[in-house]
Amino acid sequence: MQAATGDESEAFVHVERSGLARFARSEQHQPTLVENTVVTLRIVRGGSVGIAVTNRTSDDGLRDLAQRAAETAESARAEEDFPGLRAPAPLPDVEGYDEETAALGADGQARLAATAIGATGDWPGYGFFTSGVTHLAVASTTGLEAEQRLTDASLLVLASDEGADLLQAFSYDSLGALGLLEERSYFAGRLGKRLFDEKVSLVDDAIDPRGLPKSFDFEGSPKQRVALIERGVARGVVWDRRTAKRAGGDAHGTGHAPPVTWQSYGPLPFALSMAGGDAESIDELAELVGDGIYVTRLHYLGIVHPREGVITGMTRDGTFRIRGGMIAEPLVNLRFTVSVPKVLEDVPGLLRDVKLVNGSDFYGERYPQASLVPAIATAYFNVTGNGSTPGI
Repeated sequence: MQAATGDESEAFVHVERSGLARFARSEQHQPTLVENTVVTLRIVRGGSVGIAVTNRTSDDGLRDLAQRAAETAESARAEEDFPGLRAPAPLPDVEGYDEETAALGADGQARLAATAIGATGDWPGYGFFTSGVTHLAVASTTGLEAEQRLTDASLLVLASDEGADLLQAFSYDSLGALGLLEERSYFAGRLGKRLFDEKVSLVDDAIDPRGLPKSFDFEGSPKQRVALIERGVARGVVWDRRTAKRAGGDAHGTGHAPPVTWQSYGPLPFALSMAGGDAESIDELAELVGDGIYVTRLHYLGIVHPREGVITGMTRDGTFRIRGGMIAEPLVNLRFTVSVPKVLEDVPGLLRDVKLVNGSDFYGERYPQASLVPAIATAYFNVTGNGSTPGI
């Protein structure tokens, strides 16, 4: 910060300490340990913003960071939509840190992976166990100072619980303000209209203690609960301060600024929560379907048509036929292309209990994010081809 004297500046520090124990055919292999600190520095000079990132935290490394950010600010074009650096504001009080999870080292992660393998019995087990500690801190010349420690853990054994992959992919363009302003969002021109089954209600709520709670976003703004869909009616999207300034009027940030590396997406929902329904079990949902397909997990998702919410991908780790309202024989993995709004348009039922599904991909800096979702029975799921045989 001292190297940027005379300019406005903001430093965001992202610290990770994590481990991953992977296993295949019930044998552990490829243990991974990560200890990393990433510093992102923003320097504002005459309306121009310079950004530099480093994980070299020595004095020389930080001096180089400041120099690169200042040089970028000097050469950058002034940003009309830049709202200025965040001033201090009260933050919600959340508990996102668990001592027992934080204390897990390589031995503890291997032990829990072994427990998961043991639970598969005579069947070969595939998957991983991962846990980690994330420490976020932000400080700026505006006087803003905030920090939070987060923990998360995730276990995958052969097949994960019914996930929120379609919702998460749909959210990249349709549930954030940038997609709305650029008219890529399915919600563009449709806010206030009933677009989905009345059983469908969706919020983004990073302060819900049932999830992986957080108190501030990547520019230090307080996290807020945002209603996205209420009983089938499109209500809103998430905002950061940049998109709010661009929109003007009464638009305001909701605490959803993403990391710098994801900035091209604009503000994103990192804590989706869908209300549960009345069904007591997966078997009850199968009865509502009658004849159809039971999908436990999706992967390789790609956005085909953001304006209409069309997504393609594959089923994985367990796809089964539903016959006469009962889950029957396994199927090969299937390729699908679906409109998420159509998936949510006719919903015979939702499981009453919601489950926390860790949505972190563990490939970049660890940022715990998860969705609270129920299993869903839908009348629409467009299968377009076959994939591999059952299994991983």
